[in-house]
Amino acid sequence: MSNYNEQFLKQTPLAVLGVLRDLHKHQVPVRLTWSAGQFISKILDVSPTQLVMDFGSQPQENLAAQKATDIQFTAETQGAKVEFTLPKLHAMNYLNLPAFSSPLPPTLWFVQRREYFRISAPLNPFYFCHAKLPNGALFDFRLCDLSLGGMGALVDGPLPEGLSVGMRFAQVEIDLAEWGKFYFDMQLVMLSERTVVDNKNQTISTPRLSFRFLNVNPAVERELQRIIFSLERSAREKADRVK
Repeated sequence: MSNYNEQFLKQTPLAVLGVLRDLHKHQVPVRLTWSAGQFISKILDVSPTQLVMDFGSQPQENLAAQKATDIQFTAETQGAKVEFTLPKLHAMNYLNLPAFSSPLPPTLWFVQRREYFRISAPLNPFYFCHAKLPNGALFDFRLCDLSLGGMGALVDGPLPEGLSVGMRFAQVEIDLAEWGKFYFDMQLVMLSERTVVDNKNQTISTPRLSFRFLNVNPAVERELQRIIFSLERSAREKADRVK
């Protein structure tokens, strides 16, 4: 389901139970997703042997969830993102109300937001990126922002035909000038536009892409962290000079 570094994977029953109990305590909404649908729920109860989830608001969604397999669960708190997968859900009564039950997941992802601090790329010099589309055509764009989890990019010109969310790219080259060139497998997770007003009071829209890095090893992750800190320091020093 996920491509985070394994340091974010909770693999002991006690650690998994602790995260789920925190979601229950704070009544954090949980999104259930499977191949044919999704809905929002919440944890009603959690014990070392059982997880109890509320039914959704639509009867047809609850019926579909009972037939689904490999259901993905995602929750966003103020401090972290939680993801896990369950093979199956079973209907039950909980305090005389319909609910879903399942054994606890054997593992879950707990990704703290500070690990994904995002820094904007400088306007000068531009950091250019080079990718290859599935049809073999070259696709160039420039770095907009950078984090340990992924990057934003801007495209100068029209988007390539067939570009779509979910598309994966192998060994995308990111030229970070003084820090060297890096190569990442990544997945396109969002297509949007960045809109700015120029000095002639004209609105300029530029296609913006959001990518998630895939399978980043610890050594590259440490180097990325060093670069992000350096960019942040340079940005602070520039802001101080402007004051």
